[in-house]
Amino acid sequence: MVAPKAFLDFIDDHGKELIDRLKEAVAIPSVSGDPARREDVKRMAAWLLEQLGRFGVNAEAVPLGEQIVDGTPSDLDLPPILLGRIGADPKKPTVLIYGHYDVQPAQKSDGWTTEPFELHVDYSNDKMTGRGTTDDKGPVLGWVNVLEAHHALGIELPVNLRFCFEGMEESGCEGLDALVAEEAAKGDQGYFDNVDCICISDTCWLNTNTPGLTYGLRGVAYFHVTISGPGADLHSGFGGSVFEPMTDLIALMSKLVTSDARILIPGIYDGVKPASEEEIELYNKIDFSVADVEQAAGGKIAISDDKATVLMGRMRNPSLSLHGIVGASSGVETKTVIPARVTGKFSLRLVPPQTPEDVKIKVETYLRSEFAKLNTKNTLESIRMEGGSAWVEDYKHYNYEAAKNATEVSRLEHSLVGRLPTHFGGPFASPTSSLQEIWLKTPDFFREGGSIPVTLTFAEKLGKNIVLLPMGRGDDGAHSTNEKVNISNYLQGSKLLGAYLYEVAKLAPKT
Repeated sequence: MVAPKAFLDFIDDHGKELIDRLKEAVAIPSVSGDPARREDVKRMAAWLLEQLGRFGVNAEAVPLGEQIVDGTPSDLDLPPILLGRIGADPKKPTVLIYGHYDVQPAQKSDGWTTEPFELHVDYSNDKMTGRGTTDDKGPVLGWVNVLEAHHALGIELPVNLRFCFEGMEESGCEGLDALVAEEAAKGDQGYFDNVDCICISDTCWLNTNTPGLTYGLRGVAYFHVTISGPGADLHSGFGGSVFEPMTDLIALMSKLVTSDARILIPGIYDGVKPASEEEIELYNKIDFSVADVEQAAGGKIAISDDKATVLMGRMRNPSLSLHGIVGASSGVETKTVIPARVTGKFSLRLVPPQTPEDVKIKVETYLRSEFAKLNTKNTLESIRMEGGSAWVEDYKHYNYEAAKNATEVSRLEHSLVGRLPTHFGGPFASPTSSLQEIWLKTPDFFREGGSIPVTLTFAEKLGKNIVLLPMGRGDDGAHSTNEKVNISNYLQGSKLLGAYLYEVAKLAPKT
């Protein structure tokens, strides 16, 4: 079963209308982290709910109650989670789609070259700029585009679909865990009934050339270590006569990690298996070099010249990074002060079988032991941690095979490579454009160095295979100024998402 040519042609022939839809979405400043924008986030939810309903999805906006601020309910309502379903054929597999409709803050004064909440479409350079274009309104609307095409053409979807779109992803996913657990507990009576696999499009390719599939995310354990001593900040004239909290803190933080990234905390690597030859080969195949890593970092500072070593350090292995010291002097002025109380901040990126809880015990034990060796009269006041677990998926599951097949256009009867009508202008009018080459590659399989908490939520509550299927490229600048998505990625990505559903229908075990 392959994506029908009529579906692929629909995306090509209605490119302008699909871009106009993204323009409407970008124009709604749904910044979840700004209370003043909360009504805009709700407006975005209502707009998206209407879009889903137009194309046959039975959906509702589920209220989540008041937002919790500093441990207590506020008078600020959380934006709703949109839950929807279309299709109930027991002979078809059921795919759950997740996305989010909220965005990061953005102002023109931040350095944007265009207004962040006005979609700027540059056909000549294959680029659309605006907040949310790649994270995550573009991918969410990719699914809406799939729905519209099938609805307009009268083509039955190859799978049953379930949707979960939230409005607090950029602000900690508040309310999501409880709702997913509640829906999962409902079984066949809930929105996640009979889900066979899950697809999330909230990541990007590693680079600008090769599509990718993400099958793992590192967890995080973020620590705040506070040391205090004097009753108030002191003049540096006291130096040499008292124990200084900053000196003790720097001594402690220097014992956490070496300059070549080796973590010094005893037992921290327990249970972490070395990479197999097969896994190392997977990293060697990734279209991302040591030079690419250094270019992304802005300096020739890679810890090794070996590609697999560097990529596994970024994606697969535990790491520890030092982030800063609160309470210390900052700014350009000369300030001769001995701070009375300082807090050091550092984090570990975790991989299975590490957990935040286990790491917390090991870090606390080690820091208290090392602090005792300092023979200081200062006080190790507190060690506080917040964190989330790692996630690694079975990339040999049919869910990944479906995503891989859909990405490899040569595997499809009808090429995913499309074109905009010639009156659009730009590179799409030329059949020899380099854009014709973009999807003619096997996607890279990789793990990400960061975290997407919702992935773990679905994995724990539903126990189904999850594929992270990107739409955008590695240079899209999610969360940054001038966030963009390429026009080709938006339209081709819409085709890709639809083709993925047909591949799932073909590969999923028959019931």
